[in-house]
Amino acid sequence: MSIQGTTTPAFAALARAFEENFTERGDVGASLAVVKDGELLVDLWGGSLDAAGTRPWAADSVVNVWSTTKAVNALAFAMLVDRGQAAYGDLVARWWPEFAVQGKDQVTIAQLLSHQAGLCSFRDPAVVEDFYDQPKAAARLAATEPLWPPGSRSGYHAISIGVLAGELFRRITGQSLGQFIASDLAGPMGLHLTLGLPVSEEVRRAEMIAPPELATSNMGTDLNPSQVAAYTNPVIEPLLPNTAAWRACELSSANGFSNARSLAKLFGAVAAGDVLKPQTLAQATAKQIEGVDEVLGIRARWGAGFLLNTDGLYGPQDRAFGHSGWGGSFVVVDPVARTAIAYAMNRMGTDLVGDPRDVALIAAAYEGLA
Repeated sequence: MSIQGTTTPAFAALARAFEENFTERGDVGASLAVVKDGELLVDLWGGSLDAAGTRPWAADSVVNVWSTTKAVNALAFAMLVDRGQAAYGDLVARWWPEFAVQGKDQVTIAQLLSHQAGLCSFRDPAVVEDFYDQPKAAARLAATEPLWPPGSRSGYHAISIGVLAGELFRRITGQSLGQFIASDLAGPMGLHLTLGLPVSEEVRRAEMIAPPELATSNMGTDLNPSQVAAYTNPVIEPLLPNTAAWRACELSSANGFSNARSLAKLFGAVAAGDVLKPQTLAQATAKQIEGVDEVLGIRARWGAGFLLNTDGLYGPQDRAFGHSGWGGSFVVVDPVARTAIAYAMNRMGTDLVGDPRDVALIAAAYEGLA
């Protein structure tokens, strides 16, 4: 296993931490990038695309980044607000009248994006294939009674927010989120970033690898009703990204395919003020709700789709934000340092927060920035 790419002397400790993720913390294949003021200061990759070690990770390799995709989802809505096509205070039902039932008529876009709508999954029995038929899934969720009074708490909409946000975005713009990402982000900026993965791009895809203890089917039984819905109805297995059906759909909650360089370039531009007006970024990252999340079971601070820095998760800067993905991927955006840090890997970890790889990388990145 060899590390490839480039870095600067200031980030020597970060390069070491990245290498130690392979030698000490179990990585199989991964990429890491840091962008500051639009400049790519760290661009590293290494390891293998598969568990067998037969396909080396390349500069343009991509991997399913799970919920790190939600940062892209949040950015897409921020861009609509920036362009005057919608406002965070608008009611979801303004564009989606069918949503205004079962006490959801006053849910705003900001509340939906910050997991306050009480729709963390279906109430009636579901299988994962139900998410793939998105018009049907959206109609089903719109008709659903929320699991709590909307606006009273947050409960992480792990997969369902991809269906809900996708349908709302389509009704506002006439485009799917995948189409928007291709036309307004990936294309103009030269990014490897897609919702799902076209068959033509398969050659660059990393295989998802999960330790046995990560299987969601092994989850305990001491769950509240919201957790039961989010985690078990349906069960989302860690190896789903290795299936063609998962890659064929668009879920802005969980099936973005990208790499660290593309994520850092995109959110580095956000951090530098090149994508959103300052007032829009302030709205997107304004705290919508804070407290113990009903589904995650840990304290969280939510912006309009962005996870705000909580308990130092994203380093020492309180204004940092971003999102993390199941198993370890993340993007951190620091608007004060005008910097983005991104990491994407194929061997999933088991920590909900505090993955040792992430902790080491973020600490070393800030050491370099200092």
